[in-house]
Amino acid sequence: MVKKGLTPAEKQAQQEEFARRTPFPKGNQVIGICEQRVGGSRMKVRCMDGKVRICRIPGRLKRRLWIRENDILLVEPWELQGDEKGDVVYKYRPIQVGILKKKGLLKGLDAEEF
Repeated sequence: MVKKGLTPAEKQAQQEEFARRTPFPKGNQVIGICEQRVGGSRMKVRCMDGKVRICRIPGRLKRRLWIRENDILLVEPWELQGDEKGDVVYKYRPIQVGILKKKGLLKGLDAEEF
């Protein structure tokens, strides 16, 4: 069975990806890159401020947010132990990563693969 073209659902998903706004860091939020999955919805994230944090995916995003190594993430550090731990707020898509690069927000990360 050969698939020809995109289905209507795939076309709509592609259009929504172009229309989606790119969230920028607000307040104490930081952009980071996932270095390693640790297990149990936790991962090591190298952040723009030069710190490596153990970040978790909050319960409200656990089923919807699938993260792999080298994904660009928006991280919110905890109030207590903020230099060591944080929560993942958002995962940037490839188109949004291009927008972040144009704005100059990814200069602190050593991301040659983007």
